[in-house]
Amino acid sequence: MTRPRSSLVSVSDTPYYHCIGRCVRRAFLCGHDPISGRSFDHRKQRILERLALLTDVFVIDLCAYALMSNHYHLVLRLAPERATQWTEREVVERWRRIYTGPPCATNYLKGTALTDSESALLADCIARWRSRLVDLGWFMRCLNEFIARLANKEDGCTGRFWEGRFKSQALLDEQALLTVMAYVDLNLVRAGIADSIQSSDFTSGQQRLQDVIDAPAPNAGHIKPALRPFAQVMRQDEDDGLPFNLQDYLDLLDTSGRAIHPSKRGSIPGSTPRLLASLGLAPDEWLKSVAELHARFRLFLGAPSRLTILAERRGWRWIRGQTAARRLYARVNE
Repeated sequence: MTRPRSSLVSVSDTPYYHCIGRCVRRAFLCGHDPISGRSFDHRKQRILERLALLTDVFVIDLCAYALMSNHYHLVLRLAPERATQWTEREVVERWRRIYTGPPCATNYLKGTALTDSESALLADCIARWRSRLVDLGWFMRCLNEFIARLANKEDGCTGRFWEGRFKSQALLDEQALLTVMAYVDLNLVRAGIADSIQSSDFTSGQQRLQDVIDAPAPNAGHIKPALRPFAQVMRQDEDDGLPFNLQDYLDLLDTSGRAIHPSKRGSIPGSTPRLLASLGLAPDEWLKSVAELHARFRLFLGAPSRLTILAERRGWRWIRGQTAARRLYARVNE
């Protein structure tokens, strides 16, 4: 049964969410169609440009992304508290970067005097726009509508482009965040499309690595979305960035990528990577979770106690993933 989005997305539970959009009708999002022989790789850059715009307009940070042939993955962080500091003019300017809005908004920005009815209409619009610019559903709508219109125009057709509404997965703690970010960044490696993070085109892992080594990316000069930065010290306040060290994260990706590639043996050799040790995650179970995330977890990912509390708060009997969570978080309380 499909659950209402309001029961799946709540900033009071967590600001971090893993979102997925998938195509239908043999549509190719941005890959190569072996049937028709057409390539849609050019759409990847258009999608990154759209993400760059939306993350600049909304108060939603992009933590990780991966663009595949017929679907995409995003890890997003909601930050609604930042929108309360916007002036009315800033709200209007942000909204009009995506939509035109009513004439009263145009006149307001031009400094034209508004009538009482126009002022009342604009006030209602500003309140509505402010709430939408912090909303995950509206962020995804602005992304998916853009992609669908672009694809339908190029394909010369109309109708549904996405298989349904986007899927979201709440990440309840930093262990869950680390697991899903690695899952997203290793998508191409896991599928055997790339041999390493450096060759994983159109992923946040490649973008972060290129920034670190200061080397030209495969699509140098193109617009890329801003990524939420990492904290320089483990366990810093989240407002300072992602609660990990960037070098530790890249080292973990490299180690895990060597293990989950289809041609590899599937285990983490040597000592436990620092991030897994510091967060108390079982290495073998973490590797399985990164390789089989959706078979183990669905709507929520977090420590067993967090899943239990969340189910009780929602009035649900259980949340799928409890058994996998107990194995993954086996060392948290050791």
